[in-house]
Amino acid sequence: MIKRTAIRGPVITFQADPFSTDPMSALRYEADGLIVIEDGRIVAFDAWEILAGTLSEDTEVTHYPDMLISAGMIDTHIHYPQLPMVASYGEQLLEWLNRYVFPVEARYANIDFARSVARSFLSELMRVGTTTAAVFCTVHPQSVDAFFEESERLGTCMIAGKVLMDRNAPDNLRDTAQQGYDESSTLIDRWHNKGRQLYAITPRFAPTSTERQLELAGSLLKMRDDLFMHTHLLENRAEIEWVRELFPARSSYLDVYDHAGLLRPRAILAHAVHADEQDFQRCHDTGCMIAHCPGSNQFLGSGSFPLFNALKADRRVRVGVGSDIGAGPALSLLQVLSDGYKVAQGLGTSLHPAQALWLATAGGAEALGLEDRIGSIRSGMHADLCIFDPAATPLGRIRSQTAESLSDLLFALVMLGDDRSIAATWVNGRCVHRRDASPSV
Repeated sequence: MIKRTAIRGPVITFQADPFSTDPMSALRYEADGLIVIEDGRIVAFDAWEILAGTLSEDTEVTHYPDMLISAGMIDTHIHYPQLPMVASYGEQLLEWLNRYVFPVEARYANIDFARSVARSFLSELMRVGTTTAAVFCTVHPQSVDAFFEESERLGTCMIAGKVLMDRNAPDNLRDTAQQGYDESSTLIDRWHNKGRQLYAITPRFAPTSTERQLELAGSLLKMRDDLFMHTHLLENRAEIEWVRELFPARSSYLDVYDHAGLLRPRAILAHAVHADEQDFQRCHDTGCMIAHCPGSNQFLGSGSFPLFNALKADRRVRVGVGSDIGAGPALSLLQVLSDGYKVAQGLGTSLHPAQALWLATAGGAEALGLEDRIGSIRSGMHADLCIFDPAATPLGRIRSQTAESLSDLLFALVMLGDDRSIAATWVNGRCVHRRDASPSV
């Protein structure tokens, strides 16, 4: 007989899109809710008074009476190999890659080093309440194996892939077009849909791949409808000029990927800071998504992504949020959302806290095409949960006591929250992080 467990407390989850309706009406709030879990999945969710009588005597109930229980957060763009050099001083994108990123990524030829960082990285994600992420590995196949091995052990749903990079990079970080194809194909067979692991074809960005490598990446993508593609787009003006020089026959940066057959649902384009109307229209038409990385964009001085322009109703683009470690200085998506609010304000728009949290949960899942398994709390979903504590810090406690509404409390959480605001993280029905205890991962 399979044992059931349950989680009780205030629950927030989304029942509609807060960018298409009144933000707070899109949110379901149960002041005293109960989530019943069996074999890693949610089998029931409702008010405690409705479900309490259905529990068997041996059901173990974990109670979080003063917290907010949410679906786990989803980071749609992050680099696990860059964890050791996060918060490295200075430079813009291209100089920063050469000075900091490439030297540390060369170390992942050593699988023991890769395994050590993968374990630390995933432990850190659990600590900040991120239960799913779209992750860059390195050019080394062993960096992918190390990452998925640890994710499989932990039970997380992760999207990752080997970087494709056959030019404009150090010798020890380059593959060839054929080598990249062959190694990616082997990794797809080994890891895609193994348990909860998902594979992404991963050209780093257009300047580090030849047209042949991008074409072969497109061929790989056509092999299976449920594969992901993950790359960078329109992040930095110097990068954009470089792409124009390297691909003179293409009409735009986005057209480089389009010509190679890389644009479709489950294609993740990180940044798109300098996207224009034609770019947004093409993203809408092809169903690909943009990973909005406001912290990283500010850190590297790349610019401000026009979120509300991307979400225009007549040609809406799928959008999630990304920490982009290591250019992003914080793993916590609460801190990323705080940055996102400030960027939106600078562009004359206001990001409501319900809209922000939707981007990091249900909206991120929808953008990735995974809304049938993660991102919200309802029967049939994987029990990936984040337990927020808005009063975790002295300032958070003061602010929470003066909150006049749930909306006010959520805004304070987004603006003041960080890793300390995560009381616990659950993955696949199992508590893998408790703030007040050593992590069990």
